[in-house]
Amino acid sequence: MMKKKSIPASKPLLILFLCQIISALDVPLDSKLLEELSQPPTITHQSPKDYIVDPRENIVIQCEAKGKPPPSFSWTRNGTHFDIDKDAQVTMKPNSGTLVINIMNGGKAEAYEGVYQCTARNERGAAISNNIVIRPSRSPLWTKEKLEPHQVREGDSLVLHCRPPVGLPPPIIFWMDNAFQRLPQSERVSQGLNGDLYFSNVQPEDTREDYICYARFNHTQTIQQKQPISVKVFSMDSLNDTIAANLSDTDIYGAKPVTERQPVLLTPTGSTSTKVELRGNVLLLECIAAGLPTPVIRWIKEGGELPANRTFFENFKKTLKIIDVSEADSGNYKCIARNTLGSVHHVISVTVKAAPYWITAPRNLVLSPGEDGTLICRANGNPKPSISWLANGVPIAIAPEDPSRKVDGDTIIFSHVQERSSAVYQCNASNEYGYLLANAFVNVLAEPPRILTPANKLYQVIADSPALLDCAYFGSPKPEIEWFKGVKGSILRGNEYVFHDNGTLEIPVAQKDSTGTYTCVARNELGKIQNEVHLEIKDPTMIIKQPEYKVVQRYGQVSFECIIKHDSTLLPTVIWLKDNDELPDDERFLVGKDNLTIMNVTDKDDGTYTCIVNTTLDSVSASAVLTVVAAPPTPAIIYARPNPPFDLELTGQLERSIELSWIPGDENNSPITHFVIEYEDGLHEPGVWHYQTEVPGTQTTVQLKLSPYVNYSFRVVAVNKIGRSQPSEPSEQYLTKSASPDENPANVQGIGSEPDNLVITWESLKGFQSNGPGLQYKVSWRQKDVDDEWTSVIVANVSKYIVSGTPTFVPYEIKVQALNDLGYAPEPSEVIGHSGEDLPMVAPGNVQVHVINSTLAKVHWDPVPLKTVRGHLQGYKVYYWKVQSLSRRSRRHVEKKILTFRGNKTFGMLPGLEPYSSYKLNVRVVNGKGEGPASPDKVFKTPEGVPSSPSYLKITNPTLDSLTLEWGSPTHPNGVLTSYILKFQPINNTHELGPLVEIRIPANESSLILKNLNYSTRYKFYFNAQTSVGSGSQITEEAVTIMDEAGILHPAVVAGKVQPLYPRIRNVTTAAAETYANISWEYEGPDHANFYVEYGVAGSKEDWKKEIVNGSRSFFVLKGLTPGTAYKVRVGAEGLSGFRSSEDVFETGPAMASRQVDIATQGWFIGLMCAVALLILILLIVCFIRRNKGGKYPVKEKEDAHADPEIQPMKEDDGTFGEYRLFSFVSSAPF
Repeated sequence: MMKKKSIPASKPLLILFLCQIISALDVPLDSKLLEELSQPPTITHQSPKDYIVDPRENIVIQCEAKGKPPPSFSWTRNGTHFDIDKDAQVTMKPNSGTLVINIMNGGKAEAYEGVYQCTARNERGAAISNNIVIRPSRSPLWTKEKLEPHQVREGDSLVLHCRPPVGLPPPIIFWMDNAFQRLPQSERVSQGLNGDLYFSNVQPEDTREDYICYARFNHTQTIQQKQPISVKVFSMDSLNDTIAANLSDTDIYGAKPVTERQPVLLTPTGSTSTKVELRGNVLLLECIAAGLPTPVIRWIKEGGELPANRTFFENFKKTLKIIDVSEADSGNYKCIARNTLGSVHHVISVTVKAAPYWITAPRNLVLSPGEDGTLICRANGNPKPSISWLANGVPIAIAPEDPSRKVDGDTIIFSHVQERSSAVYQCNASNEYGYLLANAFVNVLAEPPRILTPANKLYQVIADSPALLDCAYFGSPKPEIEWFKGVKGSILRGNEYVFHDNGTLEIPVAQKDSTGTYTCVARNELGKIQNEVHLEIKDPTMIIKQPEYKVVQRYGQVSFECIIKHDSTLLPTVIWLKDNDELPDDERFLVGKDNLTIMNVTDKDDGTYTCIVNTTLDSVSASAVLTVVAAPPTPAIIYARPNPPFDLELTGQLERSIELSWIPGDENNSPITHFVIEYEDGLHEPGVWHYQTEVPGTQTTVQLKLSPYVNYSFRVVAVNKIGRSQPSEPSEQYLTKSASPDENPANVQGIGSEPDNLVITWESLKGFQSNGPGLQYKVSWRQKDVDDEWTSVIVANVSKYIVSGTPTFVPYEIKVQALNDLGYAPEPSEVIGHSGEDLPMVAPGNVQVHVINSTLAKVHWDPVPLKTVRGHLQGYKVYYWKVQSLSRRSRRHVEKKILTFRGNKTFGMLPGLEPYSSYKLNVRVVNGKGEGPASPDKVFKTPEGVPSSPSYLKITNPTLDSLTLEWGSPTHPNGVLTSYILKFQPINNTHELGPLVEIRIPANESSLILKNLNYSTRYKFYFNAQTSVGSGSQITEEAVTIMDEAGILHPAVVAGKVQPLYPRIRNVTTAAAETYANISWEYEGPDHANFYVEYGVAGSKEDWKKEIVNGSRSFFVLKGLTPGTAYKVRVGAEGLSGFRSSEDVFETGPAMASRQVDIATQGWFIGLMCAVALLILILLIVCFIRRNKGGKYPVKEKEDAHADPEIQPMKEDDGTFGEYRLFSFVSSAPF
């Protein structure tokens, strides 16, 4: 009797799980059974949740359901009952819940907007559909607007706004011209996700009057067109002509050339933005930048990688597309726009939320009266969805009570159900991004057993194959299944049967005696039923004559046989294939009952031919290769492998040789190229054939060399171009006489395993090398370079001998000689070996350390005498460790490091040392046994280095004009700190940096209050420590001074402008020619400051050269510079100690003997033209005065003779820039 195990009461979850798996019934998908069983309604088809309809067509809201009895349908609209009988425009399809709203005959789609829900109901329960939101699509017209033409300068950026009308669903945007041709897009010109057209920089070819934005509304199949937009691009050449035509004769003009610009983001704006996307959707991120040259966009994910296989780049990499996003795709995505002048970036913080999605959706439950079961509804989302239950469409809290039902969160537990417990339950999982609704019924059935497998079904199986006999059943409670063989047979049990849960009986290996009638019995407490099936075992199909390999001459005939044996009750079919494909459709191929014949063979018929035999129960196949060879002259020659040689004869028997002769077999029209002779040693390796030699195909005798003490047999194989023949029959056996060995063991070695032994090893001779019985070895040894006799010992047929009691690591002469019962092998050669090694005896001496820098040292030592090594010298090991840091005087755990120097080296480098520290080291010699004693510890110290960055920098207590800085000393000072260096500078709203101020702070300070700062200003701080060696790496922070909360302006605010509380010089710019440079700057601070300019060759250690600026001007000309040289420059103010601008670097132009220039751009030419124009103007005025008899009028006031020469107009030969002031004019000129 089967034992039953009880389940502890402490495991209720396990009980529930088992109840659900064991008790729940599976209803077979049998149409007749499904028609007979009562079943609650199930929604089979419904319209989508968000249903956008065409307002010009009838609205069809689908709701299909099944059940037994067939369900009835009803609808709600906006939460209340929708009485379709009262609306003549609404009908419901017969035997369906689908609604049809007649719009085409006078109805208006807008009148039927709303939320619809369908209910399918029968006596077993009610199922409900999703909330179906009906909205008619909309395609409104474009609002009329006045579009001004766009006039832009070449190289500038431009955005053409589309602003399509808001439709439902949103329209698809594209740009075309008047000819309905798509406007070409590129890295420079592209359409954004919002439909706007972006130009990173405009070119003259962008000029046109028909930039047209189109909006396509797919639902209504309409396209709306925006009014054409006109764009005119002014090139620099045409701009020069326009300016020249409008200037007076005395003005200097010349258009500024197209200026290259760093990238600037057109969209999105700012440095950061956020994006929320739902799980499973497509994430689209966009960055479009302006700049010249056209910027290139690159995307990265901060702190991670872009997901592989789901990431795509569109719109010339301006759009990042990630499909099927999940919560793991949340994070910061950075787009970087870069050109040759710089870069700009934008960080988009992406958060992936999730509408509810199923983890475990509730499944229909079929139970028997009195059984238990569970409905589980588990969903996930972000935020976590809430779970609510309904029974027959009514919230479960107000639904009729059922004592067998208990709700536990996302689970409904059913205990001891009855037929009245049948119902349809709805699980609703919802969060702010959506909801899921699932129907699952509980159907309580009391049904006697039914067997669904047809009665007297016949199963036919091939012998030795598995047989599966079906017994599909249903009943409630679940019936028990038993199988019997024969009408009055006993119940089937045992290992030869397998009983499946679905009622199937499996016989893993069916035999002939398995044939018979089998009875399946199904019973439960409501009844019993049985069914009989029949099993027949058939003989397997076999190919008893398989097709064979064929070689046929071209244009010949060939036939493949395929004779089969099969069960007499099965009808076989035979199919022939060529190279696993159908036979060619060619009348030359003749398929007979049991053969395939190919007539008039061609080269194309080469290949593999397969015979496949199929019956209704099995299939077998066999293949053969056809080789087509060239047809020789008549008569036709068939090429084949040669027949094996025969009549082998041994003659001339000697001790070490014998003569073998044979008669060749038929060469089958392909000449024999050579014969292969093989031998068998019946004494040592019977049954194993070895290659002996080979001879040309014209030779039929061979003299063979023999070894003593071998029982030989020989055979011969003939070879031609077709292949090898079968081996000949073996010759008679011939046993050679024994002899002393001919050779000695190979690979003799002597290596000690201990300090006092010598292990001698060798490779033993093989059986036939022994030349006779009684194989042994004579092992001999003696100490090298010592007048000793050989010591010998004879050992059995082994491969090792150990000599004990030897001195440590001394050389030995060694030899091993083979011998047998008939004598010794020839005298062996000697090899040199060594006895075992021992640890070295002495340590290296005279250890010296040379410190190269703060992190590297070189160590020297004297080599130890080789006699004290007592083994093979492998090298030296240097152990070194840090004792303490000289700056902290604190000891720490000693971590020894080891460097190994191979061979007989006497020096080595120690890298990776810590600056300003005390170290110890020692040196040891190493042999094959191990390490010798250590040398005395050598102490050395590393010099100071630059420190690490300060451990922290905190900025606290912000006020209107001050900030408090606190810092921690460097974790690794690497020396004695001499000071701290603080640099800071303001940052404006566009992240541009202001002038840099530097302060030196004593090393013993740990805080500082910075005063006289600007209010409500962000500052960036750079902080590092210094030793006598130099400055360490810096740490940076940013902080902001606060705004006056009372709204009173700080005293430093005058006339709405923040005055600097300390003087500063910023924006130092240079414009260089070959031998001169224009220096300009901006100054903020006290009035009447006297400036000076310092300059020098960049990278040079020479002192700065100083030039005093005349007056308080903010520009200066440096003259006498060397062409093609890089210079550094800075600006300072007299009387302000240590107050200077940051450095700027410029390079003068290369010296050229002759230059090809555009004369129209030269200052002297422009001046000459102006002089000519002035002269003509004077003449015209004089003529006009004379004509009108007027007096004399001055044409032009003389220039001030005493003006400062540094602000006089500049000539081309003194290295100034005559176009300098013209630039500002051009940039403000109207177009």
